[in-house]
Amino acid sequence: MNTPHADRRNARSLDWLNFFLADVRDGLGPYLAIYLLAVHEWEPASIGLVMSLAGISALLTQTPAGALIDRTKAKRAVMIAAALVVTGSCLLLPWLTSFGWVAATQAIGAIAGSVFAPAIAAISLGITGPRAFTRRIGRNESFNHAGNAFSALLAGGFAYLFGPIAVFYLMAAMTVGSIFAVSRVSASAIDHDVARGFVPAMPHEHASGWQVLLSSRPLLVFAVCCALFHLANAAMLPLVSQKLSEVNLQMATPLTSACIVAAQLVMVPMAMLVGLKAEHWGRKPLLLAGFLILPLRGALYTLSDDPYWLVAVQLLDGVGAGLFGALFPIVVKDLTQGTGRFNVSLGALSTAFGVGAALSPGLAGLVVQSAGYDAAFMTLAGIAALAFMLLWLAMPETRNRATATQAQAVPGGVVS
Repeated sequence: MNTPHADRRNARSLDWLNFFLADVRDGLGPYLAIYLLAVHEWEPASIGLVMSLAGISALLTQTPAGALIDRTKAKRAVMIAAALVVTGSCLLLPWLTSFGWVAATQAIGAIAGSVFAPAIAAISLGITGPRAFTRRIGRNESFNHAGNAFSALLAGGFAYLFGPIAVFYLMAAMTVGSIFAVSRVSASAIDHDVARGFVPAMPHEHASGWQVLLSSRPLLVFAVCCALFHLANAAMLPLVSQKLSEVNLQMATPLTSACIVAAQLVMVPMAMLVGLKAEHWGRKPLLLAGFLILPLRGALYTLSDDPYWLVAVQLLDGVGAGLFGALFPIVVKDLTQGTGRFNVSLGALSTAFGVGAALSPGLAGLVVQSAGYDAAFMTLAGIAALAFMLLWLAMPETRNRATATQAQAVPGGVVS
């Protein structure tokens, strides 16, 4: 049994793990577009293709990654190995110039990074249990966004002084911090049955992962909503980065960092709001608010090319992505609780939105080359509006499902 001191240490370790891993889990992200545009002078379509290939590689491994996390008890070691691979794949870029090698390294990094989301969710659920999971996820996301803001500030400053290559070495430093943080999480504190979605005191029925996924209509609807959300969202910041590069190449990286920092600072209170209120208000109202912001943001980007306007609009990403990012694992937990297939379902839905995220840069790059940036932003805004309508009309509230499952495990059927 864990002592209060051990519980506090595990909580702090999870906090710092999410903080440091924020700069590692997504690789270079939008900085890759700036680096390839500024240093290698690539065309937007080629940049979009590399990012799409990396996204496709990740989506093919999301579901197996979730299944791996469901089965393994070495969750901490898997995270450490993945962090090293992601960082190594990015540190090789200064010595690579060909499309094939750049695409290969980013694909390898994306594959390794596919374990982070299910691993963090599993460790959090295994330590806190289902009742405290919502608050823990809100805290996870708050520290993740704080870490993103911190690293983006440093990346902007270092890139201004030393060039775009500085972000590579910042990632290496954050990797060291994440490895130290995960090593401080007590292995004995993780209940691996609870971590995969079983409910304590209930019989363990091992349904197949596909059976859980295909038999749940809400889970399938949510998967489509996630895919459309990321199809609309993933390319927006890289497009803004490319527009900034055309306006002022020297300031492109610092201004992209400003966009990231602005959004991440807004995401922190949004994640905290989810952790505090999702149990009382329900999941759907908060999800609808997050989805509604995205089409509005896409349309606003077309109104001006002024760098400060673009940074200001990026604040809206903090509301939309902040709410969605915190609610995503909570909704999946609600819909899979008691099945023992939480992480494989999380991986499968990550695959669904990975499909959208992978196709987004390629689609946007083609629209940019044929019709310009404004047409690309409006195309993405239209897709986002479709995602909002589907969520509103077809997705049920999931909070009551989780409460009912918990009640079955409590004598008398009452959840405190």
